[in-house]
Amino acid sequence: MSIQDLKPIKEGKVREIYDNGDSLIMVATDRISCFDVILDNKVDKKGTVLTQMSRFWFDMTKDILPNHMISVDVKDMPEFFQQERFDGNSMLCRKLTMIPVECIVRGYITGSGWASYQKDGTVCGITLPEGLKESDKLPEPIYTPSTKAEIGDHDENISFEQSVSYLEKRFPGKGQEYAEKLRDYTIALYKKCAEYALGRGIIIADTKFEFGLDEQGNIVLGDEMLTPDSSRFWPADQYEPGHGQPSFDKQFARDWLKANPGNNWVLPQDVVQKTIDKYLQAYEMLTGKPL
Repeated sequence: MSIQDLKPIKEGKVREIYDNGDSLIMVATDRISCFDVILDNKVDKKGTVLTQMSRFWFDMTKDILPNHMISVDVKDMPEFFQQERFDGNSMLCRKLTMIPVECIVRGYITGSGWASYQKDGTVCGITLPEGLKESDKLPEPIYTPSTKAEIGDHDENISFEQSVSYLEKRFPGKGQEYAEKLRDYTIALYKKCAEYALGRGIIIADTKFEFGLDEQGNIVLGDEMLTPDSSRFWPADQYEPGHGQPSFDKQFARDWLKANPGNNWVLPQDVVQKTIDKYLQAYEMLTGKPL
């Protein structure tokens, strides 16, 4: 297969997916997206942080359920991927039938959850205790799924009950079972990893997982896991409920875009640098070693 031959079969906002026969190769690029828009910036090393961080968590949680990772070593991939631009940011994965639900879990009240709570005391149809402040820890993590939109569209929050009928339409006879398993796996994964992260100085405020089915119909964890792209990471030593928190994720880039309308979706270089510095710092704190 010549170097020119391979084209991704699917391109997401950040990831490119290549077909490798009975497996897939997922490449995390250095693109950055905010508010569902791909920015005109490259964030050097970002794809490598995302891939290696996912690898770290996949290894840690395989006792809860299997995941799609086969290898992150390009030597296990076709020759095309043994170029420098794929080294470190590529993952060889099992093929799954993806379940079209984003499985979101919130351990703290922030972002759109906080906005919803201020309106009517609920988040995605779940009634929460009165008197919570912004960024408060919730009594128990809550599961707030959303539908998975195509690129350019926004995902739509749904209740657990809606997720049952949404899944039933797509997997007749399995809606209730899949909805319950997705919820239970999501919360179990979050609890284990949030407790670990807190011991390393990072609060995981919320995150999202994606799952698929293998040939036997078993639920398998797919996509990425607990990266700064899919999660809100806060420094535990600066945690102070009552307002928004500093973070290790792309919130930094989002905040700059909000504060500078007319930005044409381009970040200044110092904001790009601060963003990757945050990603690298989070990686090192969580894994205990530099990238």
